[in-house]
Amino acid sequence: MQRYRYEIDNVRAHLRSLWAVIGLQLIIVLALWFGWSQAPKQLTVHVPPDLRSGATLAIDEVPAANVYAFAFYIFQQLNRWAEDGAKDYGKAIFRVSPYLTPRYRADLVADMELKAKQGELSYRVRGVHEMTGHGFEERRVDVLAPGVWVVWLDLDLFESVKGMTVKKTAIRYPLRVVKLSVDPESNPWGLALDGFSGVGPHRLTETQLSTEPRPEE
Repeated sequence: MQRYRYEIDNVRAHLRSLWAVIGLQLIIVLALWFGWSQAPKQLTVHVPPDLRSGATLAIDEVPAANVYAFAFYIFQQLNRWAEDGAKDYGKAIFRVSPYLTPRYRADLVADMELKAKQGELSYRVRGVHEMTGHGFEERRVDVLAPGVWVVWLDLDLFESVKGMTVKKTAIRYPLRVVKLSVDPESNPWGLALDGFSGVGPHRLTETQLSTEPRPEE
């Protein structure tokens, strides 16, 4: 009888060890579930356009090419008045407002109101496009601080009123871009235009068009 009692005790001890293992596994599963539940639902990763030599990026790193592409696309949309600047300027500001900082949006609204008072918007058609040979280069994106850049855009500006060309010139725009990840639904880029840097936009001279990549601030 004593031998059977020892066997029963061994089985009970084995069962207790199995329950301990099951409890430990349950704790691990719960911990993994909690970690998974706290993970972000969406993650924005900025992949550089040229991957021929591979790329190693931190999650929060934004390549210069992506910053340049963002600045150019949003600024081009902002300056596209297809029919009548008196209506299209405000629509453009509203359309791209998730990609603007509050300060720059306020500046644009003030600029629109001033131009409207001076009669500079009625029936005005406007557009900008990138100058040939003045596209993206690494030197066109300056890093001022973590999450703050200046993008140098060389653009051709066209304006007409009732079919008559009133402005056609090459302008350099030093655009300030900042990280702004407050609304991923409306702004998946996580970037925003923050106005102009330094002295602001200026017309390009023939020398600058042919040789100078960007001015010094």
